[in-house]
Amino acid sequence: MAEVGAHLTAASAGDDRPSVFEAVAQDSLMAAVKPALQHLVKVLAESNPDRYGFLWHWFDEIYVLLDLLLQQHYLARCSASFSENFYSLKRIPVGDCRQQPLATAGLPKRQHWKSLLLLVLVPYLKGKLEKLVSSLREEDEYSIHPPSSPWKRFYRAFLAAYPFVNMTWEGWFLIQQLCYILGKAQHHSPMLRLAGVRLVRLTAEDIQALEKKLAGPTSSETCSIKTQVQSAVRKALGGIAFSLSTGLSISVFFLQFLDWWYSSENQETIKSLTALPTPPPPVHLDHEAGSALLPKLKTVCPLCRKIRVNATALSTSGFVFCYRCAYSYVKTHQRCPITGYATELQHLVKLYSPES
Repeated sequence: MAEVGAHLTAASAGDDRPSVFEAVAQDSLMAAVKPALQHLVKVLAESNPDRYGFLWHWFDEIYVLLDLLLQQHYLARCSASFSENFYSLKRIPVGDCRQQPLATAGLPKRQHWKSLLLLVLVPYLKGKLEKLVSSLREEDEYSIHPPSSPWKRFYRAFLAAYPFVNMTWEGWFLIQQLCYILGKAQHHSPMLRLAGVRLVRLTAEDIQALEKKLAGPTSSETCSIKTQVQSAVRKALGGIAFSLSTGLSISVFFLQFLDWWYSSENQETIKSLTALPTPPPPVHLDHEAGSALLPKLKTVCPLCRKIRVNATALSTSGFVFCYRCAYSYVKTHQRCPITGYATELQHLVKLYSPES
């Protein structure tokens, strides 16, 4: 009987390890939320550039700040990130201790801050690097720098090396996942290994402790004024994080649907389903700032007020400028100078007339 009991105890202890499907699913949750939110912000910015344009311009910084608050709240309260808690998982320090701490106990400070930085900072820097590579590729295509300039030689070498660096990074994650599937590793992701933690499933004791913590202290407990103020601030911050997390939980399916709907693989189907007539001219020309930029002669560039050289149109608005004027303005402001529509370098379209 003792041997059977020991075998059952070992089996139950091994059951706390999440499957690779649970681990990968929680990783993909936040990865699907950001593109969908980004599209919503882009729609708002294009509908009203004056009011919502800053959201599109500073989207990465605003998102990383909200992500920081959200992950800090869940790491401190549940010993897990938002997506890990969504799948009933928690983080515990890597070690030989058989007694697992409760989810409400939180992580040790070292593991807590390393987890927070790796959850928030690494995706932010990776996204910025991808945007930098994309902009350098666009600049290499539309560049007005001489072909032999040192700067152009440098970023061409960087663009040539980036695919190999990215392949090494993705290969590192793939090898770690394969080792996790084969039972040769405790972590499915190198980020967990660097943070010094591993994922386990929530136990019944964890769920009870989380419910008790969510209920708060009983009325019979007496607290000082300082403790009450700290508790009120904590509750206010917790309420903000909770409302944000609840909204994310409810809108996860909707955001993932938006991500699928606007993915490149479905664009042909989307075009056939949503074919609409040509939209009317931009409504923002009624503003004094926009109409003042339009010259009376159609051959004059609205920016430099001279006859256009290398005429280039912006596909977002249809207005035509000199190539150098449009390139410099869009690269600096990421919007159309007339309408304020969000615009990028790939939206520049060169026009060639028979005379040129």
